[in-house]
Amino acid sequence: MPIPITDYDADPTAVIAPNRGEGFALPAKMLAAFVSDDNFAAFLATRPHRQVGEYLTIAKHYRVYALAVGDQTIGLCQMPLGAPAAVQLLDFLLGYGARVVVAIGSCGVLVDAPENQLMVVTQALRDEGTSYHYLPPAASIALDPALAAHLLRVLGPRGKAVGTWTNDAYYRETPGKIAKAKAQGFEVVEMECAAMAACAAFRGARFGQILFTADSLAAIDAYDNRGFGVASQLPTLAIGVAALQQWPADA
Repeated sequence: MPIPITDYDADPTAVIAPNRGEGFALPAKMLAAFVSDDNFAAFLATRPHRQVGEYLTIAKHYRVYALAVGDQTIGLCQMPLGAPAAVQLLDFLLGYGARVVVAIGSCGVLVDAPENQLMVVTQALRDEGTSYHYLPPAASIALDPALAAHLLRVLGPRGKAVGTWTNDAYYRETPGKIAKAKAQGFEVVEMECAAMAACAAFRGARFGQILFTADSLAAIDAYDNRGFGVASQLPTLAIGVAALQQWPADA
């Protein structure tokens, strides 16, 4: 019997589709925000906006907003933690019109790095399960190079290109797995990037991610949660909107 996670099915037809004819028309440019309820609400309150979609789950009611940014409309949606939940919502966003998605969120560092440093993901290690339902098995996935380069240009000297280890088992970041990820050149860890990149690639959309550094796993015997990067949430939301605004409409 083949291992299920490696038994990839490329059939685009599924029993449940992300677009179920609910009539939503979402902006083509979408910011996917892994931030707190309070910071999401605070940011939204500073921008002209209107609700353009909604996604109901057992645990939470997710609302999708259209922000008026100059002469453009930029979508904004708060995202749930973890690859399966995040991709479920991302696939919905893509199904109703999002074509260029930039995610912003926190990451733990595996190497010595300060808190609240901004990083742009160029490659993600696929140590989760969701991506294998969207792309054939592979160790890692490269993120959209043009979009990553654009995000780095927007960030300027504040930004750094990085490889991330996407591990969807929060309490299984073991010393051995950390050492292996670092040996392969991955400097940070989070729970969604590889899966979201795979989903976007499968659906023919573009995906990029800006991470801000939060807790530190650099010292195995002295884990430091620091401030979990909370101070970066509002500034990075603004950066994400600006990056999408500057992304060429015809790209």
